[in-house]
Amino acid sequence: MGVVEWRRIPTVLYPQEIIDKAFRKASKQADLVDDPDKYHRVRKQMTRMVQAAADVIDTTLLNWVDKWPSLNSLSKFDQALIDAAVGNDEYRQSLGTIHWAAERVRKISGEAQQNILRLRDIDGFHQARRHAYGRMVSILDQVSNQIIWLGEARDILRKLPAVDSAEPIIVVAGSPNVGKSALISALSTGEPEIASYPFTTKQLHLGHFEHRRRAYQIVDTPGLLDRPMGERNAIEMQAIAALEHIGDVLIFLIDASESGGTSIKEQSSLLVEVRDLVTERPIIIVHSKSDLLEETPDDAERLVSIINGQGIEELRAELIEIIGADKIEDPLKLPANWHVQEPELEPLGTPGEIRKRSEFD
Repeated sequence: MGVVEWRRIPTVLYPQEIIDKAFRKASKQADLVDDPDKYHRVRKQMTRMVQAAADVIDTTLLNWVDKWPSLNSLSKFDQALIDAAVGNDEYRQSLGTIHWAAERVRKISGEAQQNILRLRDIDGFHQARRHAYGRMVSILDQVSNQIIWLGEARDILRKLPAVDSAEPIIVVAGSPNVGKSALISALSTGEPEIASYPFTTKQLHLGHFEHRRRAYQIVDTPGLLDRPMGERNAIEMQAIAALEHIGDVLIFLIDASESGGTSIKEQSSLLVEVRDLVTERPIIIVHSKSDLLEETPDDAERLVSIINGQGIEELRAELIEIIGADKIEDPLKLPANWHVQEPELEPLGTPGEIRKRSEFD
């Protein structure tokens, strides 16, 4: 499964904008008809106008259906992310309803054009065209709620992170204000990508570092509070989605200084819950803000200080070792997704030179 480019989801027009666009295109098509006989000219104009209006509406709606990611083709992580952000059921229903509307508009156009061909008077041509227009508008009115929902959902989904499941993924979790974004910035080569979370002013940090031409992605999760799952908000559910469905390894940050506002007891309780979610993946417990500690915690597995850089390089090396993305089981076979650069071949010479060499061989 490839990377979902959420920012490439097309703009969603309002129903009235679609109608105006369709009828403008239809009027221009009528002006292109050239026939000296008024009867045949008007019939051709009305036929073209109906077809042009339907084409604009049909193409616009189907373009959304085609360009929006299909839930069935997405990873479990992306599906969970959509569900937390806008709801999978609403997502499917809205796209399905819009697809139905496109088919209805196309059918209305075909019926109207056949009707125009059967009619024998100019007024009848105009009336058939107006009737088709009215039916098309009625269809868009019926799906207006789904169209508006789609536009609002687009604004939310465009802010979601683009995570490549084919490359190593490191998930960083912990309570609020324990230093997750600072750790990601310290581990990353270059500035981490920053995007807003849906429904809040909180931000997501997606960093990465490279080792042997492979990108190691580091995904921030919103700060989790120690409380029952049913009481968690949409933002926390996105973090749960990340913990459950992605990641080769999890870094759980603990602020033993409690300067972030969450007690050690609450953080420890949260760690127990997180362990239940990621039973099949290794967890590295990192005590952040070690420069603020008066003494080393007895159970500390890793000590990291963003201020003085303590433990950062050691942590990066350990992540690479645990993930083992570059371990070669078969020395004659490259690792999956290994970037191969094709060698440049030197020219063999002109056809004449090649023939001369072959005569002496």
